[in-house]
Amino acid sequence: MSKDIGPILAGWEHDPEEMQVRIIPGIDGREKLQMRIDLGLLQMEISGRPDGKTPQGGESLLDVLESQARKMAMEGEDFSLTPPQCAALMREGVQYYHRYIALFHLERYDLVARDTARNLRLFAFVVRHASRPRDRIQFDQYRPYVTMMHARALGLEAMERGAHREALEYIDEGIAGIRSFLRDYEHEEGEGDCQELTFLLGWRTQVEQDRPVGPVERLEQQLELAVATEDFEEAARIRDQVRRLREGGAGPMANPSDSASFA
Repeated sequence: MSKDIGPILAGWEHDPEEMQVRIIPGIDGREKLQMRIDLGLLQMEISGRPDGKTPQGGESLLDVLESQARKMAMEGEDFSLTPPQCAALMREGVQYYHRYIALFHLERYDLVARDTARNLRLFAFVVRHASRPRDRIQFDQYRPYVTMMHARALGLEAMERGAHREALEYIDEGIAGIRSFLRDYEHEEGEGDCQELTFLLGWRTQVEQDRPVGPVERLEQQLELAVATEDFEEAARIRDQVRRLREGGAGPMANPSDSASFA
């Protein structure tokens, strides 16, 4: 059988202005993820390590080294990552990066969340165990970007289900995670220069504005405004309306913002 990939690429011309990815059935019965590049294509496994390898029998090198670290900790020994191990972990992490970028383009947000969570775990592991400070920084510098992508994946997946409140919670977790990174490096004053944080803050505003609001929540917002402006007579009137909706005949529609059909 010819190893020429020309027939595979036939009809799938490279477009430098667009990310081109697809999922195809593999000859082993498992789906494969393909990304078109100018000189050919990248093919990745959908699950497990993207290149399909199982180093030392583990799902990934990270899993193997994490297991070793846990075993040594139970035996009261210190575990440390050598520079060659860090280099191998970086190469492996880049594979997961390529995969979640392709999956994001395909709107497979559940799988993007899986792979970004994995790389965030990688960064934390290296920061904890790398023997050289420069290796820790080399990995951890990507934490804001991957945190943003993780929040985007979870938030978009929640919004697809109509769960806007849940999406806002995921966005808030991402914002908190990036701010934690800035605190770790004593760079809180650099918030305005952090593109990932700026994106999530802007996206949060947009999601909040677009989120459907039910009658109870709308009244509660009016109540907050009445109290803030010290219009206590109006506040009392609105409070009575809220109480009637919560306790009375509105039934399951008393707070439609919590209902999937209204989200």
